[in-house]
Amino acid sequence: MKRILKERDRLLRRLARVTGMTGALGALLCLMVPTGSTPGALAWGMLGCLAVAAAVGLATGRDAVGSSVAVVASAGAAVIAIALVSGRLQPSTATAVVLLSGISAASVAFILVVRPRLRVPLALFAVISIGLGTAASFRPGGSPGLAMLSMSLTWLGAIAVALWIERAIEVAISRIDEVGGAHRAERLASELEARQRQDARLLHDTVLATLSLLAHAGVGVAPETLREQAREDARLLRQLRLDATASSQAASTFFTPEPPEDDEALGSTLESVKQRFGRMGLDVHWHGTGQVLLPRETLDALLGAMAECLENVRRHSGVAEADVTVTDDATTVRAMVTDAGVGFDVAAVDSERLGFAESVVGRLHAVGGRVRLFSSPGSGTTVMLEVPKP
Repeated sequence: MKRILKERDRLLRRLARVTGMTGALGALLCLMVPTGSTPGALAWGMLGCLAVAAAVGLATGRDAVGSSVAVVASAGAAVIAIALVSGRLQPSTATAVVLLSGISAASVAFILVVRPRLRVPLALFAVISIGLGTAASFRPGGSPGLAMLSMSLTWLGAIAVALWIERAIEVAISRIDEVGGAHRAERLASELEARQRQDARLLHDTVLATLSLLAHAGVGVAPETLREQAREDARLLRQLRLDATASSQAASTFFTPEPPEDDEALGSTLESVKQRFGRMGLDVHWHGTGQVLLPRETLDALLGAMAECLENVRRHSGVAEADVTVTDDATTVRAMVTDAGVGFDVAAVDSERLGFAESVVGRLHAVGGRVRLFSSPGSGTTVMLEVPKP
């Protein structure tokens, strides 16, 4: 918000400069009208207009009071000089007086009105400037009433414009705060939803998978493997109860609260996945790229999704082996999990099933990847997993 206020002050200083220069230039043109003023009035008026222009140029500095005093003083001196050397005020000379006291001097309102503590000096400057302009208009040919009205309106107009700009910026800041608050609330909601999804994947890939094995009496899985899996699940639940931060451990596709320190090669973790499913009765054949460097988060997502696909092969395909082919190009790493099992009708799969929707599709979508599924009854299943390279 400080930047917005700085831009506001810069805008108001520019308005003050343009307004002050416009008044000085208009007064100078009025004094240069033929037969409009005496040579003395023209000479002193030109000097006064130049002094006003110089003071207005200084009004963009940080010393708001000092620069404002310079503008009002130079405009007042120019008005007095013009009135003193003019025997009779011609319409153009009277207009020059109004322009100097009513527009050039009123330009300081843009600088002062947005600072509450400077509004008293602003009122004093307005009274002095209008008073000097009105006094100068008492010369023969002048119209004091009209001059005072014109100068008062210009001062009020400058103050009103500055206050309107200040109010508009306050409203904009308020709207920005509201949008920022809504964004923070949405971000917190998104983070909470992501955490809930992560917890759901976590439970599905570990505890629920173990309970499913136990429910089927551990068919095809060695008792020691079941015990080891149960121990890992118990350790995970204890850590989650202590509010530890769970992060995926690519080496075993289980979860651990200790995140790795740096990126790892994909090839250094595939063998662990293969050994795990080998102990559970699924023979996994690996093909393609042996080493692919990925960021830890992307690597975890890819291996977690791959492990869930292999778990589905083990549990649902009716075969005891699967093929995993890993390839990569300049932008993408692909892992294709294939089995020659019973297959299924893709259109008949419930889209709300947690295993595929979250543990595979949701996990890869979270890192910018995507999943493609190919299967039909009696023809096996192929799942294409793709994640982007950094």
